[in-house]
Amino acid sequence: MSENVILEKSYRFALRIVRLYKFLSEEKKEFVLSKQALLAGTYAGAHVKAAQEGESKAVFVHEMSAALQKASQTQYWLHLLRDAEYLDERAFASIHDDCVELIKLLTSIVKTARQPQ
Repeated sequence: MSENVILEKSYRFALRIVRLYKFLSEEKKEFVLSKQALLAGTYAGAHVKAAQEGESKAVFVHEMSAALQKASQTQYWLHLLRDAEYLDERAFASIHDDCVELIKLLTSIVKTARQPQ
């Protein structure tokens, strides 16, 4: 990966989500909620990557906004997994902190990118 902070953070977060899905499906035999978290969490990173390749500022803003939406959805699924007792508080707190950090970073990027030049 390059020295692009959002690209690196979103990729590392997606990797954590993949590992979480693997744990939940293999150890907890939970397939529905974990699949939703997997999709949202990995799509967040995919949208960040697509934004990097965007042909215009409008495409960049659109893809980063989509990444923010997916990160926010991931946060929802993580809360549901915790509250349904598939994740203990320690496991939840660790990945949730990363999710919140990603949401804050994406929010800042989207707000900055939407400002007129």
